[in-house]
Amino acid sequence: MTAERRIAHLDMDAFFASVELLRYPQLKGLPVVIGGGRRKVDELLREGHADRPPGDIPVSDFPLLRDYVGRGVITTATYPARQFGVGSAMGMMKAARLCPQAIVLPVDFEEVRRFSRLFKATIAEIAPRVEDRGVDEVYIDFTEVPGGQREGGRVLARLIQRAIFERTGLTCSIGVAPNKLIAKMASEFSKPNGISIVYQGDVQTRIWPLPARKINGIGPKAEAKLARLHLHTIGDIAAQQREWLIDNFGKSYGTWMHEAAWGRDDRPVVTESEPVSMSRETTFDRDLHAVRDRAELAAIFTQLCVKVAGDLQRKGYVGKTIGIKLRYEDFRIATRDHTIEHFTADAKTIRRIAGQCLKRVELQRPLRLLGVRVGKLARAGADAAADAGGAAPRDGTLDLF
Repeated sequence: MTAERRIAHLDMDAFFASVELLRYPQLKGLPVVIGGGRRKVDELLREGHADRPPGDIPVSDFPLLRDYVGRGVITTATYPARQFGVGSAMGMMKAARLCPQAIVLPVDFEEVRRFSRLFKATIAEIAPRVEDRGVDEVYIDFTEVPGGQREGGRVLARLIQRAIFERTGLTCSIGVAPNKLIAKMASEFSKPNGISIVYQGDVQTRIWPLPARKINGIGPKAEAKLARLHLHTIGDIAAQQREWLIDNFGKSYGTWMHEAAWGRDDRPVVTESEPVSMSRETTFDRDLHAVRDRAELAAIFTQLCVKVAGDLQRKGYVGKTIGIKLRYEDFRIATRDHTIEHFTADAKTIRRIAGQCLKRVELQRPLRLLGVRVGKLARAGADAAADAGGAAPRDGTLDLF
């Protein structure tokens, strides 16, 4: 008898913040936001208390969000901070108006990566089929793992939760379902430190009442269009004929949307995957203007292209789609890309094509962020290697800047 397919999505709870709370346990239960800068903030904090361990630093000595001045964005926030409407990707200054009493700490990327490797290794010891989906989340195939079928996967999920906590001191939330699509939604049902079990027969009662945006793959633009069509929940989408969705959203996206609304997803858990793109971006300390700050922007743009090319060459990839990302002073984002005929990892080529992309965006407004991306990647081979060389471009080659 074939085992019923059981797929889990595991999401670490407020991961970046939780890692900091291991260092500063006195902040547990308090509103804390992570982001906005480098380690200098708490390096100074610890220098001022060199005679005591980090866990003994008085709470009153920690920097508060109300005193933050800068252009950073929030990486994550503890659950007490989220109750005030503070969330990931929100500007720090906006968050300060919502929750001025929150404690603010920068991201310790090295420590976060260490804990990320540790919790993933812990999972793999129990259930080896693990798909890495980022620093704080994974998919796990429970189907053939001992305990993966018991109580719909709850027994195995509980074992993994306990093992991660014993190894790291961190909690996670797990959703177990027939496929990746439903599992990802289920992992949010009982946060933090929760386990949610969903079966295919639960789709109408547990999935259909959810907002349409809860389907991973429906973004802000699709959600807005769905709202204009008076479709607000997943059930609203499921109630539509496939042909109607195709007429309104196109053959590929409309078909996928219909399948997703009915909870159908046959994607496997992929234990090894190739990156689809590589990018570099930077947020400026102050708004920069394409005319007034042309030289500075040109130098930054060149450096981003050089770094992306270096990343590609170091990791053995080449790409065909080159693009740019801009964030304006009002936080609006513009992206453009162009696909070339031959694969490349050449900094000069990346700089030239990315510069052409800049001609297709508005540059009259001040910029907060600039990024460069290379997609449609492939492993560099003998033929591709011939295109991968070349010196870095000179700073003065960006005509628009």
